[in-house]
Amino acid sequence: MAKPPLDGLSRRERQIMDLLFQRGRATAGEVQSALADPPSYSTVRALLRILEDKGHVSHVQDGARYVYAPRHDREKARRSALRHLVATFFDGSAEQAMAALIDSDGRRLGDEELDRMAALIARARKEDA
Repeated sequence: MAKPPLDGLSRRERQIMDLLFQRGRATAGEVQSALADPPSYSTVRALLRILEDKGHVSHVQDGARYVYAPRHDREKARRSALRHLVATFFDGSAEQAMAALIDSDGRRLGDEELDRMAALIARARKEDA
């Protein structure tokens, strides 16, 4: 199984990736100003360089500054993170993961959301037939 694109990231690295997915692209200064309890500017630059070395972000030079962007699209990262979550916390069982979502404390799924989930299940059954 291929390593999920966002495996092995620190909390700060994940925060930066979340920010880049939301914005599409950002400079180190923009990343720093958007982070809660931000580290120093040089730390943000170092983290961006680490993310680039890991293959998660790329940069283009815009004058004297670098503008960073995710190398993977958000949907691919989302699917990868979900596969990792299901494998790690639900022993690879999509059924257990869905049951946890449906039975989650304090949040009742609405009829529309349940209908969409049922439609996805029906579509998956048709595709496997």
